[in-house]
Amino acid sequence: MCMINAAYLFMRTKKKDTNLAEEDVDLSPPVSTTPVTAPPVTETPSPVSSITQPLKLPEPIPESQQRELFKYILEEKRKVKPKDPEEKKRLDEEKAILKQFIRAKSIPQL
Repeated sequence: MCMINAAYLFMRTKKKDTNLAEEDVDLSPPVSTTPVTAPPVTETPSPVSSITQPLKLPEPIPESQQRELFKYILEEKRKVKPKDPEEKKRLDEEKAILKQFIRAKSIPQL
């Protein structure tokens, strides 16, 4: 119903009667019927050779820090209370793998 009133008010160009009742006066801004178009976008080609330096790989994590991280993860897994037997089995397997990494002489690099 609002859309009909707005269109009606837009179509009326002149007020014929200046003594209109307050119910007939719409205080909303006039609705424009001209379509809004975005300005044309010009694509600029990206330079192919913009990367001149190779990406730097992060420093490898020392083995001692990896062991500490595995120990921390193992402690957190011990705190988790499994909800069903399947989850308990999965947690036990994950803890077993962590224990193997902690006890191993060499740890694979992350």
